Amino acid sequence: MDAKVSMTNQSWNERRLAATPRGVGLTTTIFAKKALNSEVWDEEGRRYIDFASGIAVLNTGHMHPRIKAAVLEQMNAFSHTCYQVMPYWGYVELAERINAQAPIEGPAKTMFLSSGAEAVENAIKIARAATGRPGVIAFAAGFHGRTMMTMALTGKVAPYKIGFGPFPGDVFHAQYPNELYGVSVEDALASVKELFKYAIEPKRVAAIIAEPVQGEGGFVQAPAEFMRGLRKICDEHGILLIADEIQTGFARTGKLFAMEHYDIKPDLMTMAKSLAGGFPLSGVVGRAEVMDAANPGGLGGTYAGSPIGIAAALAVLDVIEDEKLCERANVVGDKIKATLLRLQKQVPQIADVRGPGAMVAVELMQDGKPAPEFAAKVKATALEMGLILLTCGTHGNVIRFLCPLTIENAVLDEALGILEIALRS
Repeated sequence: MDAKVSMTNQSWNERRLAATPRGVGLTTTIFAKKALNSEVWDEEGRRYIDFASGIAVLNTGHMHPRIKAAVLEQMNAFSHTCYQVMPYWGYVELAERINAQAPIEGPAKTMFLSSGAEAVENAIKIARAATGRPGVIAFAAGFHGRTMMTMALTGKVAPYKIGFGPFPGDVFHAQYPNELYGVSVEDALASVKELFKYAIEPKRVAAIIAEPVQGEGGFVQAPAEFMRGLRKICDEHGILLIADEIQTGFARTGKLFAMEHYDIKPDLMTMAKSLAGGFPLSGVVGRAEVMDAANPGGLGGTYAGSPIGIAAALAVLDVIEDEKLCERANVVGDKIKATLLRLQKQVPQIADVRGPGAMVAVELMQDGKPAPEFAAKVKATALEMGLILLTCGTHGNVIRFLCPLTIENAVLDEALGILEIALRS
């Protein structure tokens, strides 16, 4: 059957179940047909407001005209050569721009890949090459990807790790500060130091990897004291600090990178998602001497740094700057938080409203316990009314808000009206 023939969501879902594995889980069974900025239309012509943005990929919205034009221009030139075979200027220019803007101490260098998991894998490779050490410390509730190494780093079993082990060794997990669940900064830093007593000696640790705001973990932001503490531990023991900025980067938190909210700098940073406005592209940026540790040929990939993704990313940086999306993130986020805080007086399940910029989340609890069922009902009710939401958190009781930063004010108000009804109902 011609895939372009209009069909119902149900008929497409029946074909999906027969053709694709159940391990690829879906948030909705609504099949997208077209999209523009913060709105998506399904195969049946129904309109939805997109508060998922492809899981934080579309900070610049669906089909931004400047990104679309840049991609079309690149397609008219060439689509692929493999950068390692025949390089192209866009890769170099994008690296220069990232190097100039990333919060890295001293001269920086950047490499590009295709996915967030690839970026994390390569950051670990670079850290091991630079230090000659094998160990990596990650954090409970953190998420770093679905490859074998990144699953080992991820601090959540279900659904990511079930049935896939054994995982790579020399990966250890410490606590991440979470005030709502009674984990203080002191507790979290102490848990890192305890690993040096009970699990691995510090001179065998290559890197500590942390999200400045945990994504899948529930949009929990690391306090400044925690980041300072990690930097101190790393400096004392010759360990590299890796900031996973895959979900937080490119204006989402009100800064180009979330690490700009802190007065310390990481040695390496990973990036992906909104880097290229919907096109597959990721990267690692870090201190030049660290990035140069790997031998020629040790880094790269056939599609790494696709010229199409590179062209899109150059346009994304222009859009963020010209449309002042960092400032816009704060405006959008403040409006979402104000709505949730007002509703907190009437919806007792709202236990916490948090997040920097437009990386906002609401944690839902009932009788002092996580309320994933309530979160699921809110999400389902909102979807019926035309608003796409995502849940997250270790217990699945957090609703996260990831609308495009380019969302029109009227559409944002409409979405918040739907959210209010969903929470009240």
